[in-house]
Amino acid sequence: MAVVMDHIVINVEDDEKMMDFYTRVLGFSPERFKAYRTGRVPFPSVRLSDETVIDLFPKKIWEKHYASSDKVRPNIHHFCLAVTEAKWKAIKDRLSADGLPIEEGPVPRWGAYSYGTSIYFRDPENNLIELRYYDGT
Repeated sequence: MAVVMDHIVINVEDDEKMMDFYTRVLGFSPERFKAYRTGRVPFPSVRLSDETVIDLFPKKIWEKHYASSDKVRPNIHHFCLAVTEAKWKAIKDRLSADGLPIEEGPVPRWGAYSYGTSIYFRDPENNLIELRYYDGT
């Protein structure tokens, strides 16, 4: 079996704003959001592909882990999402339409499938996202 990214966990403060960003702006499917809103599950997720989800941990889950440690930093440096060129352009257009700045790019960057074209932007809680497409996709 090939190794695949199963999930990424992001610590969030405003779950509604983050879910809107990942579903409406980036176009990913919500997972368990209704069940989360009604208290049946502890956190919602967004589906990137059949193999990968991003879990959005609300503050009530993660704050206890950071209260006693100055060695652990919340969130992550950045993560990269590889999409088709058409989806890349559509997301780039939605970022622009929403007035969300691109911090860097388009630029060539090395990744899992060699070089691709990337842009970098932030979600509503300041997590850095790299969005990339590979030529021919």
